[in-house]
Amino acid sequence: MKVLRIPVCAGLLLLTAVPALAADVPAPETVCTVKDSRLNELSGLVSDGKQWYAINDGGTKIQVFVLGRDCAVKKVISNPTDPFDVEDLARASDGTLWLSDTGDNKKARETVALHAVTPAGKSTLYRLSYPDGQHDTEALLLDKKGVPYLITKDILGEAKIYRPSGELQSPGPTPLEKVGSLKIQATDTPGSPVGSFGSVLVTGAASTVDGTVIAVRTYTDAYLYSAPDGDVVAALKRQPVRVPLPNEKQGEAIAFEPDGTLLSGSEGVGEPIRAVAGAAGLVTPSSASSPAGESSSASGSPDSSGVPVGPAIAIAVAVAAGGVFGVSKLRRRRS
Repeated sequence: MKVLRIPVCAGLLLLTAVPALAADVPAPETVCTVKDSRLNELSGLVSDGKQWYAINDGGTKIQVFVLGRDCAVKKVISNPTDPFDVEDLARASDGTLWLSDTGDNKKARETVALHAVTPAGKSTLYRLSYPDGQHDTEALLLDKKGVPYLITKDILGEAKIYRPSGELQSPGPTPLEKVGSLKIQATDTPGSPVGSFGSVLVTGAASTVDGTVIAVRTYTDAYLYSAPDGDVVAALKRQPVRVPLPNEKQGEAIAFEPDGTLLSGSEGVGEPIRAVAGAAGLVTPSSASSPAGESSSASGSPDSSGVPVGPAIAIAVAVAAGGVFGVSKLRRRRS
């Protein structure tokens, strides 16, 4: 399958990810089950090769749960800072944990934020402002230089990509700039809280330790992109490999182990952390020279592994999404 690229204006591209699927993608296997009631809304996950770091969606203070390979909580890194809506987690090369405080279900926030948290619990706040209004964002990537990229969650499947327009300032806000869009078509992978519509909603992102492979996930699938030079924008123009993550109740967490194993997890106590061994190796070096093809439009066009997302389905998505964004997300939020 191809990734279709549509020029929209100078410097910006609409990247339509028609689901690609490697013939030999292994099925995810359960590693362990999250049983700790404190981690009931797993939303972000990273690995340092020895242990995992996990965050809940939301909360009234910063908490990063340090997990063993049995999913048991070994300790909690805490800071009294009260975030608004934490949605994803990334880990820098120096061990700093970056919390993406970017959820905005009601599109009411004047700014979003990143929290840089040291292993000792010291936290630095960086506020960010979008150039074009509010967005609900659940995916965070750090490139090889440590530059953060935010990928929005859009009910029509057109995820927008932003990065800071300059050096991060604390507390800020630092203006964001839009550098592209990623349009994902629906697939028939089972799972998600909103049925097949969940397959177009971006809920998390991750990169390998060396930054050469990037993963963007929806409720049902992960898309792996080659980034040989660590360039996030260039990577997302390439043809991805689709890795189905079926039957996750509300799959939002995604991470890479240092050996290239892909990890995924869902909100909910009793949900498993699953692994796709060797996933990073599914993205071959040749895919680095496989840019997206040109097309005037790709939304609403079906393919062998997905279903169309047209105007009628878009309306249904908006209605169905109310179950996720209007009901399950009813929790305390600060402005």
